[in-house]
Amino acid sequence: MIDIRKKLRKTFYFRTAVRVYKDQKIPQEDLDLILDAAWRSPSSVGLEGWRFVNLKNQAVKEELKAISWGATSQLETASDFILILAEKNARYDGQSMRQSLIRRGITDPEAIDARLKTYQSFQKVDMDMLTSPRVLFEWTARQTYIALGNMMTCAALLGIDSCPIEGFDHAKVNDILAKHGIISADKEGISCMLSLGYRLKDPKHPHTRKDRDQVITTFN
Repeated sequence: MIDIRKKLRKTFYFRTAVRVYKDQKIPQEDLDLILDAAWRSPSSVGLEGWRFVNLKNQAVKEELKAISWGATSQLETASDFILILAEKNARYDGQSMRQSLIRRGITDPEAIDARLKTYQSFQKVDMDMLTSPRVLFEWTARQTYIALGNMMTCAALLGIDSCPIEGFDHAKVNDILAKHGIISADKEGISCMLSLGYRLKDPKHPHTRKDRDQVITTFN
């Protein structure tokens, strides 16, 4: 019987940020599982204010390379390159919030209104996220990092490497994606990127972290 704890610990030590990949394609069934890990991820208030686009178009990749200093080699060598998009204007009184409730089986109008009032307080008072569209977008963008982490862990369990990417001009990336019809600029924007593939060589630097007791404590 496989010791799941040992397997998970080995997975966490295997995962590292890989920037150059060898010429080897990820099997479709493995890629589907990684993307399913994103699809099935949790999100704040169950909104699912995200989309995941596997970018295959070489012309778009070339355009992105010019403004994505953190993704140049990954765009050239990765087996798959995922654009992680976050919803804009996901307000408590918007259609996406209402549809998320219906999707979860909450259909009674009174029940929906009660839940939306709770979300109104959450957004306006608890999180103070309605002060600007930027703050509201940052809330949905944060949710995408839950899916990002799940994708990377799933990939590592399958022996597949990855690298999360933030090193790019967000405004210019959004312009390119909108120009090609990948996004509707008024509804969503780029949150981050993820490259997937198989490492060309092992990393030069050891896999290090702060001492465990510096970052994990118990308050009794």
